[in-house]
Order: sequence, then structure tokens, then C-alpha cells
Amino acid sequence: MASDPADRAGAILEIDIEGIAANWRSLAHRVAPAGCAAVVKADAYGLGAARVSAALAKEGCRLFFTATVDEAIALRDVLPAVSEIAVFNGLLPGCAEEFLEYRLIPVLNHPGQIAEWQRIASCRAGLPAMLHLDTGMARLGLTTREFDSVADRIFDQDAIRWRALISHLACADREAHPLNGTQRDRFAAARGRLGSMTASLAASSGIFLGRDFHFDFVRPGAALYGVNPCPGAPNPMRQIIRLRGRILQVREVDPGQSVGYGATHVMDAPGRLATVAVGYADGWLRSLSNRGSGSLGGKRVPLLGRVSMDLVVFDVSDVDPVFVRPGNFIDLLDGAYGVDAVAADAGTIGYEILTSLGRRYHRAYRDTPSQC
Repeated sequence: MASDPADRAGAILEIDIEGIAANWRSLAHRVAPAGCAAVVKADAYGLGAARVSAALAKEGCRLFFTATVDEAIALRDVLPAVSEIAVFNGLLPGCAEEFLEYRLIPVLNHPGQIAEWQRIASCRAGLPAMLHLDTGMARLGLTTREFDSVADRIFDQDAIRWRALISHLACADREAHPLNGTQRDRFAAARGRLGSMTASLAASSGIFLGRDFHFDFVRPGAALYGVNPCPGAPNPMRQIIRLRGRILQVREVDPGQSVGYGATHVMDAPGRLATVAVGYADGWLRSLSNRGSGSLGGKRVPLLGRVSMDLVVFDVSDVDPVFVRPGNFIDLLDGAYGVDAVAADAGTIGYEILTSLGRRYHRAYRDTPSQC
């Protein structure tokens, strides 16, 4: 009989699906009467878009955002027919048939996309789209000049059924940043030129800037998955994941023993080391070298030396030996050391930690809250 995949895994990633649903419910309640969509791009930030989207649809979410057409196509068979799926990257050349076949909504980012979708929609009974306005990111979306050139004639023909006007805040995670108010004012002025068009400005952090930023619906992403939308303040979101790395080998070392590639750590005292089956190939970032930590037997254990492709080493000298055995697990992510804490040690953001989580992890989905 074949072994259980969990028994063969170097690490186990537990994902609390009910926790994601609870986070969505909390945000939806916070912004009511505005609506609450869900951003499930990048495979729901690495946690499984199909499972996450199906759970959120059961909670009442009806509008989902992906980055790419392929991400959206993968969701269409998973979601109820009433669900809307919008694609941030918009209408790429040669992709119109996929938008039609899978009933996807393009987010139109520049005049060329608008003209092409108008041409396609005019041959049918009208097609939905969203209009993206750049209010301060200089990334995707119509510039102010481009918006001025189309705003007064955008309703001249009814081929496109405008589903929403959207924009994106550049500094929403810094509440006091003046660009937040500037972008809100620019967005409100543009929306005023378009009459009653549905409007959406706020993503995860923007939700916590207040009702002036909510407009008709919000688009949370990272907050659904436990990333703190209010850096520097207590995290209002439930932690979603627990990552446990398997101990492969335990060894006693003497003073002067170097650890890992490049000998970047040298033991200054006798110790006990545990080698764990996780590395940068699994998304455990190399920047955590000599900086990260784990948890074993109720104690924090420091990461020593460089993170290598498949392995990492922890100092378990102070842990009760009963916990330090090959086959046991060290907690790498949990409620006490979540994605934001790991990100701080790695010199990055929680978004990158989530979306880097490797495919070699055995994923275990929980429909009731796990002990994260």
C-alpha cells in the first residue's frame, strides 16, 4: 500500500478555509452597505484559488478578481453561474474569444483596449467591462489625459455595459500619507463625470481608511489571507496558515563548527542542530539566512547559516530532546510567527511570503479553524 502523501512531505502547509471565509465576512460587515468582492489572483495568493473562491461564493461573494485570463478561466467551472470574474490585466491581443466563452469581464486599462472591446461588443448584444483609471500609481489604467479624451463620449454608444470604474491606492498601508486623499479626490471627480457608474477604489488596506474610500464596493486580497492591512497596529484579520517543516536529521556540534554554505555562522559553544526539509526552492526565502526562526517544544529556535535550496538548519540546543527527533516538525509559520513577522525578518512584505509558498508542501485544507 502506498504511503500517505503527508508522510512523504518535507513540510505540511495547513490552510484554514473557514478562517478566510471569516475574514471576508468581517470585511463585508465593516464596509456595508458597500459590497465586498474578493481578489483571488496568483492562486489566491498561493493558497488555492479554486478552494478559496468556492468557499467565498458560499458566503455570498459574487465578484472575483484575477490578474490573468488563465486564472479566470480556471475559476469559471468552480464558481456558480451568477458569479462575475473580472481580469485586472484586461483585454490582451488575441484573447477576446476566451472572454466571451468563459463570460469574463475585462478591466480596460488604455484607449486601445476600450476601442477593441467596443468593436467586439458592437457585434453582440452588449458586453460588460470595467474601466481602470490611474489616479497616482503610474502602472495600469488610463492617464488623466486619456480619461479626459474618452470621458465625455464613453456613453455615446451602448455596446459596452460599464460594470464599474476602478482605481488603486498607492499608499493605503500608510494612513497619513497625503497621496491617499489626493487619489480619493481624483477618483471621486472622475466618477462624478460618469454619472451613476459603480465605483471601487479600496483594496485591503484602503478599507481601513474609512467610508470615504469604500464607494460602491471594495476589493480585499491579502487581508483575506491574514496579512495585516494596518501595519504597525494589531492585525484585525484571522491568521490563516500554519507551516510545519520536517526534521530530517539531528546532530551535536562542537565550538568552531561552521553551518551551511559559505560558513556564514560559526558555533561559539557546543550545540544541537536540526536540519529541516525546507529551502528557497519551497519559497523559504534566502534572505532569511541567519535571521529567521521557528518554534519547537514551546521555544523559538533560531535559523543558523544560509537557507539552501532544499534545507535549512535550526539551533535546537535549548529544546527538550523529546521534541528533537527526525520525523518531528518545527513550526515555521503559526499564530505567533505569521507571514508579516517572517516578512520582517526577510526584509520583504507578507504578500511575497504568501505567494512564494512552494508547491512541494503537502497542503491540508481545514474547514474549521486550525490551531494556527
